[in-house]
Amino acid sequence: MRTSIAALMTGLALAATSCTTPPSAEAPDALVAATETAAPPAPLRPGLVPEQAGDSYYVSAAAAVQKRIDAQGVKPAKNVILFIGDGMSIPTVTAARIYAGQKRGLDGESYSLTMETLPHMALSKTYSHDYQVADSASTATAMTAGVKVNSGTLGVLKEATRNNCALAQGNGTDSIFDLAEREGLATGIVSTARITHATPGSTYSETPNRDWESDADLKGGDAGDCKDIARQLIEWPEGDGFEVAMGGGRSAFLTEAEADPENEGKTGSRKDGRDLTAEWVAKGPDHVYITDQADFDATDFTSDVKVLGLFERSHMQFEMDRAKDTAGEPSLVDLTKAAITRLSQDPDGFVLMVEGGRIDHAHHGVNAARALDETDEFDQAIKAAMDMTSNDDTLIIVTADHSHTMTISGYPQRGNPILGKVATGLDDDHMMAQDGKPYTTLSYASGMTACRMVEGEPDCTREDLSDVDTTDPDFQQPSLVFMGSETHGGDDVAIFATGPGSELVSGVMEQNEIFHVMGRASGLVAAE
Repeated sequence: MRTSIAALMTGLALAATSCTTPPSAEAPDALVAATETAAPPAPLRPGLVPEQAGDSYYVSAAAAVQKRIDAQGVKPAKNVILFIGDGMSIPTVTAARIYAGQKRGLDGESYSLTMETLPHMALSKTYSHDYQVADSASTATAMTAGVKVNSGTLGVLKEATRNNCALAQGNGTDSIFDLAEREGLATGIVSTARITHATPGSTYSETPNRDWESDADLKGGDAGDCKDIARQLIEWPEGDGFEVAMGGGRSAFLTEAEADPENEGKTGSRKDGRDLTAEWVAKGPDHVYITDQADFDATDFTSDVKVLGLFERSHMQFEMDRAKDTAGEPSLVDLTKAAITRLSQDPDGFVLMVEGGRIDHAHHGVNAARALDETDEFDQAIKAAMDMTSNDDTLIIVTADHSHTMTISGYPQRGNPILGKVATGLDDDHMMAQDGKPYTTLSYASGMTACRMVEGEPDCTREDLSDVDTTDPDFQQPSLVFMGSETHGGDDVAIFATGPGSELVSGVMEQNEIFHVMGRASGLVAAE
């Protein structure tokens, strides 16, 4: 359409000129030149064919992205950053927008998150091969390897079923990070979750069970010769390995005989006697292992250092709670800045994943305050990345792996606290439900607050929130269906994108098309 409009405008200009001046002999050639579509820029790299290229999901997604490339071309990207807000549903984005604005003393409804300013966007269909409502392992694999797989599995094709190690053999995949390392790019992963958790684990591991994070977890089903996820990180054979891998999850890397460096009386979980952190450091003088804020501050990320940062035994602290950590740990913004600083040292480019992993965990606990605050921190990390990179050579994609069941409802007036009860606007009175009790703007379709246990039996009478401060960070929003943990949602999630290749993000996309957008824009994946 842009070419047609340009041609029309050129034709009109030529027609107007012909009314007052003799026609130029060069005019026909100029008109042809103006209407010709410029040849797309050459890719930076010839691209590789990943081992999963014959999978039906891969073929379908590759064709969909190729169709967009045929129609409009694709600009080459030197660097790729994939931001994944774990569980960041569209209602989460909306509520976080209002929360972030109100937190800063601004009008929340008209506030804009950084991710919302990106010029291209689409919807992502998040179902897995076997579930309507998927988990983080299958959805992460879709984005990093370009295929739909069974829920609960990481980096293995749909032919591999959960817990079956034998079926996983021969059904592996090449992630975008595998391909980047083979082509000599720098790679990094940053997460507020355990670095062996589903989303970061999708970048380097192949396993029929996402829960096999330590060798102590290799139980149940047919574990066979499968390696635990932490071991796969340390033994990752691609290129020279990650330049940066930072998050939580120390326990899976330390032995059960080793004391945790921060938690008195706690040890690692490994039963094989292998200290994987020591094995990382033993790889070479450029490999360092860090565990707290002091270590982080002492690390020179402008050098060629290779950093394994494990800042908690399990997941990192919620942003709201970091101040309570006496040893201290970096924020997601800090980690993102450090990762980009380090990866930018490579002249060939880099591929980086940044996960806001604890958005999901707060939602599972029906704790909207922390979910929204984590989303705000995640958005600040996106801003930091955009400030540190060029829109001319860096493709940035922001999305979620799946949604959650949080909803925004009840006719609250404009400016009402997003974490508050729905107010009428008259003398701070609250609207009442049919049971005569006030209700909150945010609630969940499932969760542990649907009922209360009274003498061992569930009492599902709705709690009276009249005298409850629902804006307290520890408040748990009401839920409908009584569950031990709030569940994921199956609705589409948003994709926001900017930089070269972002023009391929449009419409309603299969989630595994994200891999193909990144792969084709970066030149890491060969055209079919």
